[in-house]
Amino acid sequence: MSGHFSGLRLAYESLRGHTGWGRQWGSSELGDEYDVVIVGGGGHGLATAYYLASECDVGRIAVLEKGWLGGGNTARNTTIVRSNYLWDKSLALYDHAVKMWEGLSRELNYNVMFSQRGVLHVAHDEGDIRLSRRRCNSIRAAGVDSEWLSPEEVKELVPIINLHGRFPIMGGVFQPRGGVARHDAVAWGYARAASGLGVDIIENCEVTGFDVKRGKVVGLETSRGKVKAKKVGLVVAGHSSRLAELAGFRLPLMMNTLQALVSEPVKPMLSTVVMSNGVHGYMSQSDKGELVIGGGTDLPVSYSRRGGEGWFSSTTASIVELFPCIRRMRVLRMWGGTVDVTKDRSPILGKTPVENLYVNCGWGTGGFKATPGSGHLFAHSISRGEMVEKAAPFGMERFREGCLVDEGAASGVAH
Repeated sequence: MSGHFSGLRLAYESLRGHTGWGRQWGSSELGDEYDVVIVGGGGHGLATAYYLASECDVGRIAVLEKGWLGGGNTARNTTIVRSNYLWDKSLALYDHAVKMWEGLSRELNYNVMFSQRGVLHVAHDEGDIRLSRRRCNSIRAAGVDSEWLSPEEVKELVPIINLHGRFPIMGGVFQPRGGVARHDAVAWGYARAASGLGVDIIENCEVTGFDVKRGKVVGLETSRGKVKAKKVGLVVAGHSSRLAELAGFRLPLMMNTLQALVSEPVKPMLSTVVMSNGVHGYMSQSDKGELVIGGGTDLPVSYSRRGGEGWFSSTTASIVELFPCIRRMRVLRMWGGTVDVTKDRSPILGKTPVENLYVNCGWGTGGFKATPGSGHLFAHSISRGEMVEKAAPFGMERFREGCLVDEGAASGVAH
């Protein structure tokens, strides 16, 4: 295993041809029994395992991943981090994550490349202005950073934006503490830290069934054999419904394909993240110079990771209207992911009808930003056997009781 990272060690390894780094996390065999098994080796699952090991009084912990670590939605997103949501429940959840992002590289001793370059939501008409100002004032009243920018201030922040095109810019809401991070580094950093604390990480291990006795989960069936478990956490995003059915219950989720693309790399031209709910598109620039472009989900319900051409045409046409200077740039690559979406566009964090089986899902297109906060809250909830305060409003019972956290309708935020 690789040891502590530092500037001195980097200099030392550069002199010896970088031959002494070693493996970043261990490769374990599936044990016979664990106190907690986390199913899903993406960012949220690995974060949960890390906080279980580092902050909770838990014994043996395992992470089971059917493919490779971080190969699902963690590797298939646009890396945006923000917490500018309308409802207090959502705001508390996501701002908890932003605060953790700010110290994550130091905590994990791994550079997750978190860059607080800010996130700007632009408004195009009077309706947009009213919704945006309402959200801005609500966020500020809750003590979270949010600023209303005039069209002139938007142009000063983003010189390449077109103020007077087909989608005129009439202002925008700016969150300075928002930004982007490196998705792969987040998964690798959590895997390295969790493995260093004794967590068994088992890749290429698919869960194929659950051992449930008298309504209580006692073990799992996997492609590598059976394993006993006192508690199980499902953190598998677009595969949540399938595993829930294996355990004997249903989740209120829809599965959609979400696509994104990056351009050829160019010199720095965009210093912040720009989002437009009106045209359902957003753009940022990566550290490598690529323009990262995303939009809404494809409409058909699907488990596919390949979307249709309609999304590409509509999204790029809108983005080009906002940024005419990119009209002739080449697309370097496109990709898609399977996202799990709830009716109220808020996540599910809570217990299931099966005792000692917990679920973390329903993040839709916004799961990456919540990674450290989600793992932290979910770990403490599993350890206690009850959902902690910030996670409690997001249980499945809200759909039965009508206590929705409807961010999609309230904020007009592209999830």
